Amino acid sequence: MDHASTPVRTERPPGGKPAPMPVPAKRAARAAFFGFAVDYFDIYLPVVALAPAIHYFQPENISATLEITLFYLTFAVTLIGRPIGSILFGHLSDKIGRRRSTLIAVAGFTVATFLMALLPGYQAWGYGALFSLMFLRLVGGIFMGGEYTSANPLAMEACPKPRRGLVGAFIASAYPVGYIAISVVTLPLLALLPHDDLNSPYVQWGWRIPFLIGGALGVFFFIYFYRSIEESEVWKAEAKSAGAQVSKPPLRQLFAGDNARRLVQALLLMSGLWFAVQSIITPVTGLLISQLKQDANAVTLALLLANVALFAGYLVYGHLGQRFGRRRVLMLTGAGTSTVSAITFFTMVSLLQGGGNFTLAMVIYTLGLVVAVGPYGVATVYLLEAFPTNVRASGYGFAYSVSLIIPSFYSVYMVGLSTVLPYAYTPVVLIVLSGVLTWIGAKLGPETKDVEFAPART
Repeated sequence: MDHASTPVRTERPPGGKPAPMPVPAKRAARAAFFGFAVDYFDIYLPVVALAPAIHYFQPENISATLEITLFYLTFAVTLIGRPIGSILFGHLSDKIGRRRSTLIAVAGFTVATFLMALLPGYQAWGYGALFSLMFLRLVGGIFMGGEYTSANPLAMEACPKPRRGLVGAFIASAYPVGYIAISVVTLPLLALLPHDDLNSPYVQWGWRIPFLIGGALGVFFFIYFYRSIEESEVWKAEAKSAGAQVSKPPLRQLFAGDNARRLVQALLLMSGLWFAVQSIITPVTGLLISQLKQDANAVTLALLLANVALFAGYLVYGHLGQRFGRRRVLMLTGAGTSTVSAITFFTMVSLLQGGGNFTLAMVIYTLGLVVAVGPYGVATVYLLEAFPTNVRASGYGFAYSVSLIIPSFYSVYMVGLSTVLPYAYTPVVLIVLSGVLTWIGAKLGPETKDVEFAPART
């Protein structure tokens, strides 16, 4: 099943420029980008839209630390659901096709998002309200994991090899776009609707609007994908090739031989990158509002602008990975995360605790954010290139999502670390760890940018 054994297609015309993207490839890339953006819009609904109203689902008079921990756990259950969805839908995508699996996944998380918008609060259901929210986040997370596990392999398999680095970065950059979109929706609501106490309009019903928008985006994506996207030709050729022989289920093939060794390396790499997200992005809203007492409107706007910079960073990293190699770029950024990103986060917290300038603190934070999280613009295509066609979705989905299980408990680690250093500084330790794991994971892996996508050969 060696990629190198497949014939090399001619990817460049005589003029030396990469061949133009075929129309089906453009549609698949746009669909993967949009689907990923909707996925992240829905994922970060609790972090952005629900953060100012989280006490709607919690009892009154709890400590600030417990309040923020429950808030983080509400987000973490989504991340726990994603690995389950990636394992399930990775198998389905390799078995029944990328397109069909994507449609099932999108339908599932769309329904879950709509249901969350209808939930009552603690005053009506007590802890049942918080449990229902977490349960629906878990179910939604399962289907969200299935969306990108199916749609992203389809898009990359349709893409000409010289364009895979940039197209992969474009798809991955949907993360900041999703965050930007939900911020754009939430900011006007926070400006127009009071949100200072439990009975204020935003806390009682305003937070539901972004959830309804997230559900509507899911409906639109489902219709677009159903009407416009064709099944992967690479997958169809693999399925045809495997049809004449008895083959093992994709997951069994993934856990054997070279695939298993590659999977361990990919899990290590992605654990590092997920620790970067869970230390630099996920806690920062709660830290800024609850711990550092910054204005919620200012925080939302600042993080929106930070994610605009991150979007550009994804594309820059994708270009660098295409030119200099995915592995080299990932190793360098791992080193940068442990140094530059850790220092900038520490500086941001110190400035705000000392009453320093909020704008300057967020500019410094943005620099560290781009250094540590921008490598996702390389990681998506790296993982998809790392596994052969017959287990590509399974390997990509497993490595991308299972690796976030340990980092998803960042709130627990932060509480533990707060026994030896101030709570607001605890993410710095996790940032250093993320860089170390990213560097080691990249160091142990091969370069992939010259890999050919083709059916597995036996």
